[in-house]
Amino acid sequence: MKIYSTGVEFRPDSRRVVVRSFISNDPVKVENIIRRALSLSESELEEQLAIVRADFCERHIDLNKSWLRHFEKVRAHVPSGTWLSDERQLFIGALCSGEYALESAALFNPSIVPHPDQTQLETGDLRFILSLRATGEGHISSIEFRTGVIHADHSVEMEKTTPFVTLPELDPNPTFHKATFLHKLAELGLENDWSAAVMGPLQDSFTLKELERQQSLASETQSQSRDVARTMEIMHWLAESNYSIHFSPQTTVSERIIFPVSSNESNGIEDARFVRFVDDDGSVTYFATYTAYNGRAILPQLIETTDFLHFRIRTLNGLAAQNKGMALFPRRIGGRYAMLSRQDDENLLLMLSDNRHFWSDPQIIERPRQPWEFVKIGNCGSPIETEEGWIVITHGVGAMRKYCIGAILLDLADPSKVIGRLDQPLLKPEGHEREGYVPNVVYTCGALAHGGRIILPYGFSDSGATIVTFQISDLLDQMLPTV
Repeated sequence: MKIYSTGVEFRPDSRRVVVRSFISNDPVKVENIIRRALSLSESELEEQLAIVRADFCERHIDLNKSWLRHFEKVRAHVPSGTWLSDERQLFIGALCSGEYALESAALFNPSIVPHPDQTQLETGDLRFILSLRATGEGHISSIEFRTGVIHADHSVEMEKTTPFVTLPELDPNPTFHKATFLHKLAELGLENDWSAAVMGPLQDSFTLKELERQQSLASETQSQSRDVARTMEIMHWLAESNYSIHFSPQTTVSERIIFPVSSNESNGIEDARFVRFVDDDGSVTYFATYTAYNGRAILPQLIETTDFLHFRIRTLNGLAAQNKGMALFPRRIGGRYAMLSRQDDENLLLMLSDNRHFWSDPQIIERPRQPWEFVKIGNCGSPIETEEGWIVITHGVGAMRKYCIGAILLDLADPSKVIGRLDQPLLKPEGHEREGYVPNVVYTCGALAHGGRIILPYGFSDSGATIVTFQISDLLDQMLPTV
């Protein structure tokens, strides 16, 4: 089967940096830094601030905004009654800030979806958004975006990437759904008098401030046992894990970075699988499953957006919401949501649910069969709908931890039935693609169909990424029937 290269390649650029907080966990050290900043006269301080600005202003869109955000994190350590000029606040914020090169280590594992805006295109063209996993210092991963156009002749034209990156604004008072919150507490065995006292007075939808107020009221009337302490901790964790962020409309797509926010993600946001989901009423929402990693445990999460400006991040719940590699189907099947998964880190499984936030009862639909996938298999993103069935791009791990990309075909009406599969890899690591941070790997988090072809972006060896295309008919011709 012929694979067509687009000539597009993505390589990490260590010049793309974001301003992060750089604050010691030791309050004494923070107070020492502030004391030194207070020792400068106003003229000395303005001189030092000018030096820092000259050194960094051309690398960032709005340094003042970042510095003030970080100053607010240490404001409580400023001696009581101390007056601070705007410049001194900015300088203290700069002392509590540092640059982070988002993709200095790797830029890989892409997924691709149609762009929400398909205006001003030639006939047969498709504008797309590509997500990429960017990894920097400490192997912390975040999500970056790129845009481009697939032309009618299947050539790919990428929009120019700006040198700037921007972190989103975090909604300080997000809204939660009571039913989801209660379901998660029940799943964790935290239905007790204290949680009932907190949740009972809340409306079907409530804000973070309303939750905190009810927690405070409950603490005044309920005894502080170990169970209460754990329930309070879990409620805080739940609220922190379900958050909303937004970007300024003035930012370009390539400037928007989704960086870890909650403690669940403190060591990275990994392998986002984006899909354009069309509901039964015709409404369109972009979802992405990803793996939150805190350095010890992983947690599947769900991103929701309609415009790639406003994002809601939610926990995925239920006994089957575990391990990596969950991928949502692009529409309901028989009125239910469908998800591919890999709970056992070995086989490909299918789940159906009435609620996209809760998953249980997975069933194995495919096991490792070929030598190049004898170690384990999994999905490489959401299934692609064709008249012949659901095409699922897969990954297989074989000898020497070599990752190859394959494909299977699922029945349209009953995706638990595998009706075709490749007996040989679609793609395998070859040449320079074998070398990288994790060698001998090709991997993707999502492809799309356009004009009779599959457009397949993939990462190689946790180093870079590229885009290839191939005919859908050729792929189907190569698949061996299973029924």
